Amino acid sequence: MARGYVFIASMLVLTSAQAASAESWKIDTTHSAAQFAVKHMMISTVRGQFSKVSGTVDYDPKHPKDAKVEAVIDVGSVDTREPKRDEHLRSADFFDTQKFPTMTFKSTRVIEAKPGKLKLAGDLTLHGVTKEVTLDVDGPSAPIADPHGSTKIGASATATINRKDFGVSWNKTMDGGGLMLGEEVPITIDVELIKNPKVAENN
Repeated sequence: MARGYVFIASMLVLTSAQAASAESWKIDTTHSAAQFAVKHMMISTVRGQFSKVSGTVDYDPKHPKDAKVEAVIDVGSVDTREPKRDEHLRSADFFDTQKFPTMTFKSTRVIEAKPGKLKLAGDLTLHGVTKEVTLDVDGPSAPIADPHGSTKIGASATATINRKDFGVSWNKTMDGGGLMLGEEVPITIDVELIKNPKVAENN
């Protein structure tokens, strides 16, 4: 029985030590963005981005499977380089930013980890709907010191979602058949993470 207590105590100490070793990083909004691509008339691809991405990441390179991510994307920051199209995307036909101003991602587990790569599962909430999504992550990179005394790392995550799964289902059928817009949407999230910021993030 005593050995059992010792084992449990040892595991608790180890778990606490691992949790304490994880470092908290802040997403640098100025140097981060989320991109997406949608097929138009099934013959071309329209690309856009959300320019306002924020959140935090708990990450220890010695224990990558313990990584935790919470990210928030301001849906109103959508930019496809066409103002009228962007206004339509903000409307109730698509993102309905008046009701749902943000989309969020909260990690639940790291499915797989190997040097330089992570496969991160989590809950993506978009348009009031939450679904599990798995991100393929390239990174995080090795930390570097910037000229202002802060430490930074970077990462890029990709996934493909079906927008109809999240209730973003507006479309039109073309005269010759086929849909105006594609339903499968590849997404890429590029983030720069900062620790111990000593200056404003607009540097």
